[in-house]
Amino acid sequence: MSFFNQYANGVMTALGFFWNALWAFVMGYAISAAIQVFVPKSRLTRHMGDCDIKSISLAGVFGAISSSCSFAALSAARALFQKGAHFVATVAFMFASTNLVIELGVLIFLFLGWQYLIAEIAGGIVMIAISAILIRLTYPKSLIERAKQHADEATGQEENDFDWKKRIKSSAGWQQVGTRFVMEWQMVWREILFGFTVAGFIAVFVPDQVWQTLFMANSGSGNSGNMPFLTVLENAAIAPFVAAATFIGSMGNIPLATVLTAGGVSFAGIMGFIYSDLMVPPLVKVNARYYGWKTALYIAAVMYVSIVITALGLHYAYALIGILPEGSRDIAEVSGFKINYTFFLNLTAFALTGGLFWLHRLGQKSGKDGHDHGSHDHHNHDHGDGSASFFAPKNLLVTGIVVALATGLALQGWQTVSS
Repeated sequence: MSFFNQYANGVMTALGFFWNALWAFVMGYAISAAIQVFVPKSRLTRHMGDCDIKSISLAGVFGAISSSCSFAALSAARALFQKGAHFVATVAFMFASTNLVIELGVLIFLFLGWQYLIAEIAGGIVMIAISAILIRLTYPKSLIERAKQHADEATGQEENDFDWKKRIKSSAGWQQVGTRFVMEWQMVWREILFGFTVAGFIAVFVPDQVWQTLFMANSGSGNSGNMPFLTVLENAAIAPFVAAATFIGSMGNIPLATVLTAGGVSFAGIMGFIYSDLMVPPLVKVNARYYGWKTALYIAAVMYVSIVITALGLHYAYALIGILPEGSRDIAEVSGFKINYTFFLNLTAFALTGGLFWLHRLGQKSGKDGHDHGSHDHHNHDHGDGSASFFAPKNLLVTGIVVALATGLALQGWQTVSS
């Protein structure tokens, strides 16, 4: 196959990944927006000041119903920390908001299967518990106090008092849902574009032997229960570094995880990769801006150890009860264009998107823009990329990706016409 054929195939694979995930994104963000608007979360934040099961559990619940944007999750965590949430609860919120959100679960089910979905949920809870134990055992009191001083930027709160029954019956409430849905997409579309494009090209251009060498896997046996312990340990230990090297966020790395399964990576390696979205350098840098570099690296270390232990535990727990995935999803299956249930679900998603954008526009016209002004999980988070400028690195990267995709579509069209 010539380079141009491979290039066109990479673009079509990337677009196919997105096509098959589109309805899940729309449905997930719509549900997430509704939960964020109609659930009075202030009742939860009042009880996160201690390092106990109640505070940690509430932080997990709060994270699960919050935004899935990793940058927004860190900003929200900082706001909770400044409002008096215990540091353990703050880290629990970070894990939950990037591993237990609805839209991520749907995407994992579509691309990887039910075993991975169960592991994502169970593992997310286990990681929160392990991180809590690690922080309690190593609690650097002086470091945390300095982190509190470092996080000195005032952060507003959402509405503390509202009747959810009245809000859910009002047009203004649903206009807020539309606006929240739009804001979610504004925050994550670059990461999704980047992640799916990278996954498409990697699926085509990177041979399975690369992953088999990197993860010490043998072709066709990567997910079997017969892998030596040291290989499984190496997979779990190296996966966060591979995730960090991709610079892809939580939603964008799922199709790439699918590519890794085809490359023979163990179950522990795949789960370690999925869990590591908060380990990417831009997010560590954001934490450094909020708390200082020492605290940011401490958080990263706690997360790394928690991820490795959890991935190993899940691998052997699944092997013990006999549900360890033995094969990988066919890349062609999750990146193809067909007239099937996905087609009709995407049509429904287009209609839902149109309706939510219409609600958003209504809110703008009526002057009720749907914003809880000062809300910690949307307006005050910072991607740290200077994205307001066209010449910002991330915007230039997005432009390059769009041009690359358009070129691939043109090549695909030319090949179709010439054949």
